[in-house]
Amino acid sequence: MTSRKIVINFPKDLIDRPIVYKLIKEYDLEFNILKASITPDSEGIMVLELMGDKKKIDDGIKYLKDQGVKIESLSKDIKVNWDKCIQCGACVSICPTEALYISDRKTMKVDFDAEKCIACELCIRPCPPRAIEVHYTT
Repeated sequence: MTSRKIVINFPKDLIDRPIVYKLIKEYDLEFNILKASITPDSEGIMVLELMGDKKKIDDGIKYLKDQGVKIESLSKDIKVNWDKCIQCGACVSICPTEALYISDRKTMKVDFDAEKCIACELCIRPCPPRAIEVHYTT
C-alpha cells in the first residue's frame, strides 16, 4: 500500500456531485480528508491523503481529472528552524493535526512530526521568532 497527498480544486458546478465517493467504490481507495473548504455555489478545495495500490491511486486521480476536477500534488512542506525556535509552544496549541507537539513535559520541548503535517500554515503566524517556514517543492 502506498499513499499520496493531493489538493483537489472543485469547480462550483461539481460541488453537488459525489465525485470523491467513487474513489472508494470504483478504485478501492482509502482517503483521509486533511483539510476541506466546500460551500454551495462556490469553488471547493480538499486536501486528501489517498491510500491504496499505486496504480489504483493513479487511475483514481485520472478519473478526478476526467470529471473536471483540478488536481495538484501537495507541493509545500513546513520546516522548523530549530536554531531560531525558543520552545515557547505557541505553535502547539494551534496545530490541528498535532504535528507540532510537546515531547517532554519537564522541559516543554517542542517537536515536529512531518508525517502528520497538512501544510495548513496555521502555525506560522503565532511563532514569535518566525522559526516555522514554508518550503515549496516541485
